[in-house]
Amino acid sequence: MAFFGFGKNNGDDAAAAKALESGLSKTRNSLFGKLNRLVRGKDRVGEEVLDELEEILVTSDVGVSTTIEIIRKVEERVQRDRFVNSDELNVLIRDEIASLLRQSDLDRTADFDTDPSSRPYVIMVVGVNGVGKTTSIGKIAARYKAAGKSVLLGAADTFRAAATEQLEIWANRSGVQIVKQGHGADPAAVVFDTLAAAKSRNVDVVLIDTAGRLHTKGGLMDELAKIKRVMDRQIPGAPHEVLLVLDATTGQNAIHQVKEFSRVADVTGLIVTKLDGTAKGGIVIGISYEFHLPVKYIGVGEGIDDLQIFDSERFVHALFSN
Repeated sequence: MAFFGFGKNNGDDAAAAKALESGLSKTRNSLFGKLNRLVRGKDRVGEEVLDELEEILVTSDVGVSTTIEIIRKVEERVQRDRFVNSDELNVLIRDEIASLLRQSDLDRTADFDTDPSSRPYVIMVVGVNGVGKTTSIGKIAARYKAAGKSVLLGAADTFRAAATEQLEIWANRSGVQIVKQGHGADPAAVVFDTLAAAKSRNVDVVLIDTAGRLHTKGGLMDELAKIKRVMDRQIPGAPHEVLLVLDATTGQNAIHQVKEFSRVADVTGLIVTKLDGTAKGGIVIGISYEFHLPVKYIGVGEGIDDLQIFDSERFVHALFSN
């Protein structure tokens, strides 16, 4: 199976792992630097260490509720074993983070080689402006195309002048089809035309780009709900996936975005971009656990292979690698 850089061959697999480790370097260095200072000179994990650990995790954007759960698990281990030294603390934290991610690691595997469960298989992509939404769509489209699937892009972001042009560049680069209208056109009408074209052309996968919805603007969020209703009328059950794109550099602001978009769009999975540009990679852990939503893809660079399928084991390994 040809997953995003994984599963092609050992060389590609190693390259993807290296890219992930490199992409998480800022988060890893920040987190480990704090942890190393925390345990330096201490021979056991006591109440003071746990209090400081809690602060480190919260300030690393792991999130309050997720941090509380990690601390609770570590405390249980300390009480059960009676003695846990500082050398074991990193192992404990790593194991608990891996456990939390596995709990939310639902249906994460994107198998581009397998026939979709519905044809056309409709994926709606949402998110605020500037998070890398259109670029992520282009990269996903390229992977489906490389796996032999026919792909159609719907340029329903008609509010931003350059959005359609940007998506068209990705369509040409990936060798896939696109349905578009002029700037300012009704996004729901673009979606209607896209799905009608997908059915008539017997397309395998449809990716719908939506406008950068400002989660503080109720009218725009209502428009997003309208688009979703139009999809369901055209193809019952569509969209089959709703992927929310989040910028890792925004930290805890991403939490609010998940809440608002989930309210109107029934988000089924997350794409977290720009992890290579921030020390706030802990947001992946917090969002995944708090909302029980699978992180489907993560962005660790600009290259087409740098949008990787999220694998919790690989992520934790890269986060704690030396």
